[in-house]
Amino acid sequence: MDLQGHLITHPYDAYRHLRDTAPVQRIAGPTGEPAWLVTRYDDVRSALADPRLSLDKANAVESSYRGLFLPPALDANLLNMDPPDHTRLRRLVSRAFTPRRVEALRAPIRRTADRLLDALGTEGRTDLIAAYAAPLPITVICDLLGIPDDHRKDFRAWTDALIAPDPSRPQGAKQAGVAMLTFFAELIAYKRRHPADDLLSDLITVRDSDSDSDSDGDRLSEDELMSLAFLILGAGFENTVQLIGNAVHALLSHPEHLARLRVDPSKLPEAVEELARYEGPALLAIRRFPTEDVTIGGVTVPAGETVLLSLSAANRDPARFSQPELLDFDRDASGHLALGHGIHYCLGAPLARAEVEIALAALLERFSSLTLAESEPRWRPSLRARGLLELPVEYKTARPHA
Repeated sequence: MDLQGHLITHPYDAYRHLRDTAPVQRIAGPTGEPAWLVTRYDDVRSALADPRLSLDKANAVESSYRGLFLPPALDANLLNMDPPDHTRLRRLVSRAFTPRRVEALRAPIRRTADRLLDALGTEGRTDLIAAYAAPLPITVICDLLGIPDDHRKDFRAWTDALIAPDPSRPQGAKQAGVAMLTFFAELIAYKRRHPADDLLSDLITVRDSDSDSDSDGDRLSEDELMSLAFLILGAGFENTVQLIGNAVHALLSHPEHLARLRVDPSKLPEAVEELARYEGPALLAIRRFPTEDVTIGGVTVPAGETVLLSLSAANRDPARFSQPELLDFDRDASGHLALGHGIHYCLGAPLARAEVEIALAALLERFSSLTLAESEPRWRPSLRARGLLELPVEYKTARPHA
C-alpha cells in the first residue's frame, strides 16, 4: 500500500489502520524524509506535553524531516522554539488573546460576518470558502494586527504553497517564503512610520524600546518580531478558515444536526467542540525532535529523528471517544486535541472558537435553506492540514436581512 498517498487521499481510513496495527510507524514525511507517525490518543496527548520532544530544528538529525521551508527571518517563531525563548515570546503575544479582549472582538466579528453575507444576496450559489470562510478570519486577524486594507494580500496562495506544495512547481514553497519575507519587511517598516493602537504596533514598540533590561525580560530581536507577525497572521487565519469550512461541510452533510442547531442555537459552543474533534483543521501537530532516545507506545524513537503527532487520528481513537466516526453533539468532546495540548496549545484558540461560533450563527440566522451544491468535496491534498479547496453551496433566505 502507498501509505503516504493513502494518508493524503483517505486519512481517516489510514489512521484507523495504523492505530490498530502500527500506532508508532516510520513513514516518509511530507517532503519524503523519514519520520515517526504517532496515531493513538494517549500516546499523542502525552507526547504533546513531553519536554523531551523539542520543536527546535537544531535538535534534528540531518536526514530527518524538518518541516516547512521558511527564510531564517521568519523561522524564529513559536513553532520552532522551546522554553525559555518560547515562554518569553508567548507571554508577549498572549496579551492579545485574553478572554476579555476576545469578548470585545465578538461584535466586530459579527459585523464582518453580516457584511460578507450581505454581499451574497438573498439566494444563489457560491463557493463559501472564497466568499465567507476565508475573508472572515483574514479580516479579523488583519484588524487585530492593524494591517491597512491596501496592505492585505491573498495570504491563502502563500500558505497553500507551503502546506500543500504543487509537485509541478518544485520551487513554489521557496518562492512563497520569499514573498512572505518581503511582505512582512515592508509591513513592519510601514507600521514603524504609522504606529497605531494595534498588536503589531505594540510588538514593534517592545522591539524598539531603548531599555536594555525590561523587568520581564520581554525583548525581541528583529527576526523574532518579523517571525511573530508572520505566525500570528498565518496561524491566525489559516486554521480558522479550515475550522469554519469543515464545520459547515459537516453540518450540511448531517442535516439533522443542522436542523437541531436552528432550533436551539444556544448549543453552538458545544457543537463547535464536537465539530473540531470530528473534522479539525490540522491532521498533524508541528514536528518534534527527541533530545534523547524516547519510548512512545512501546517503540523507541532515536534522538533527533522526526516525530509527527496525528491530532486527527487521536481525535478519532475509539479508546478515547466512543463511536468516533459519528458526529454527535451529545458527546463530551472536551479533551479533543484539534488545537493541541501542553505549552504549545494554540495561542489563538479562544479567538478561533469565537469566530467559528459567530460564523455558524450568522449563517443559520441568515439562510433558511443552505445545501451542498456538489456531493463530493475537494480536500486540500496535504499530509499536514485538513481543509476544503472549495465549498459550493446553494442558499436562500426567507426574508431580507434587516
